Amino acid sequence: MPEPTKQELLIGVDLGGTKILAGVFTPQLKLQQTAKLSTKSERGFDAVVARIARCVRDVVDEADLSLKNIRAIGIGAPGAIDPDSGEVIFAPNLRWKDAPLKKELERALDVPVFVENDCNICTLGVHEVELKGKPRDLIGIFLGTGIGGGLILDGKLYGGFNKTAGELGHMVIQVGGPKCGCGNNGCFEALASRTAIFREIQKAVKDGGKTVLTEMLGSDLAELKSGDLRKALRKGDKLVEKVIEDAAEYTGIAIANLINIFNPEVVVVGGGVIDALEDEMMSIIVETALDYAMPGTTKGIEIIASKLGDLAGITGGAVLAKQKVK
Repeated sequence: MPEPTKQELLIGVDLGGTKILAGVFTPQLKLQQTAKLSTKSERGFDAVVARIARCVRDVVDEADLSLKNIRAIGIGAPGAIDPDSGEVIFAPNLRWKDAPLKKELERALDVPVFVENDCNICTLGVHEVELKGKPRDLIGIFLGTGIGGGLILDGKLYGGFNKTAGELGHMVIQVGGPKCGCGNNGCFEALASRTAIFREIQKAVKDGGKTVLTEMLGSDLAELKSGDLRKALRKGDKLVEKVIEDAAEYTGIAIANLINIFNPEVVVVGGGVIDALEDEMMSIIVETALDYAMPGTTKGIEIIASKLGDLAGITGGAVLAKQKVK
């Protein structure tokens, strides 16, 4: 294929609490190159903006391009976002409030920048690239450190009245349940995120529960990672199996609620927890969702795991950039 002319290429950026991932994409949304950098959020907003700019310059350089070849940048940031102004209204993981991300990145890079919530962006990536934009109504749910989601209704990303729709992780599923980072109790995020799964395992060990994880990692389990859970399950670890099953059931209940409310064509589940434990969790998630959804509402609805994995964020960033410059 001929080289894209100047200013045709797109960059997607996934800004997380721990890492920044950037990717260069063709106008046809084919990924050309990626670059990664740690976020170092404790250094504050200005320092993180400088690191995002550096990551963008790195990826452009790795692809043997210059910023002049880049038409636009789409970035997914955690928390509540105003997509019109490109401000991060509130991002607890980054400790940002009213942070002018678009303005400062545009000043640093001199390329148009568009900002959206990270899980909205992941949903956009899955919808446009993985599912070829086919489903008119799609719900994305991402299980990671926290739980977020995105809604595509009638073919378009749905933001709601205050542009904060899609906070699926903060549905209360267990009244009086465990405390959530948002201040509430019993949120979906407090029951099925990676943080919640690790907390439950650590609590069970404190209460005298037996798991091979303590042999692998020591009794405080400080270095626990999602991959360790898979190893424990392979060894037939009953304690870990029970915690994972519970998290999968809570996810199924959350999906059933969403099916009852939105009746989407497809529910796509992704994020680091699913990337690590898809085989162990998806069948329980699907079975529970179909059990709890209202009879007659689920005919033909697909509940699937995303195949984009870690690339959903940068892919959606490129989709956003493409949509905005059209």
